[in-house]
Amino acid sequence: MKKRIIVGLVMVGMLMVTGCGQSGADTNPALVISEDEIQPVVTTDTERTADTERENVNGIDDQTSDIDSSGDTGEPAGVGSSSDTLVVYFSRTGEQYGVGVIEKGNTAIVADMIVEQTGADIFEILPQEDYYPYTYDELTDVAKKELNENARPAYAGEIPDLSQYSTIFIGAPVWWGDWPMIMYTFFEENEDALAGKTLIPFSTHAGSGLSGFDRKLSGACPNSTVGTGLAIAGTDTQNDPDSVRKSVNDWLSGFGY
Repeated sequence: MKKRIIVGLVMVGMLMVTGCGQSGADTNPALVISEDEIQPVVTTDTERTADTERENVNGIDDQTSDIDSSGDTGEPAGVGSSSDTLVVYFSRTGEQYGVGVIEKGNTAIVADMIVEQTGADIFEILPQEDYYPYTYDELTDVAKKELNENARPAYAGEIPDLSQYSTIFIGAPVWWGDWPMIMYTFFEENEDALAGKTLIPFSTHAGSGLSGFDRKLSGACPNSTVGTGLAIAGTDTQNDPDSVRKSVNDWLSGFGY
């Protein structure tokens, strides 16, 4: 009789443990994947600090390029017009920190707003070989490798005749606290053509602001005049475009647009 009671209690105990285990798996916050951050919902203070540092350092907010199905290779819009202003930008779509997967790059959104306000021509920097990963974490690894190697990735298409422009807005996402390395390819290959012009930087970021874009642009193009830059949070471009447009227009008014 005692053996039967003991066996019965053991079986009940096993059922209770199994039941608790299943319930825990269903509700364990560490297993919940946030669609915008791709990380556990609940983190320790140490994890939060590490994640914040990664965001502030990486600032990678754009991923896959904005090439549409028509096969657009970044041919500048409006070239041949009377505009003396050009917008040059590098932008990505895909999985973004804080907003999930996006269909239009954050920097592209800001670039279009600048064009709307200024009537500028526009040219998108597209990689000649688009090997950049679609997912955020993998992209940060590739971007860090390019930074460490001081890489100069080639871009596709032909830059418009820069001699017709006096002011050029230049934008990109912040990658590891710096311009993406492909932008240095543009700066260095066109340094002579950019000389004597006013270059105005803008960034989209995940917490690191302008990240010295103005200073680094001055270093890359020492014979150009660098204007006051603008930094826009990537989450705002996706979630609050009206406030971003106001910030862009207020900034542009300082240049007389």
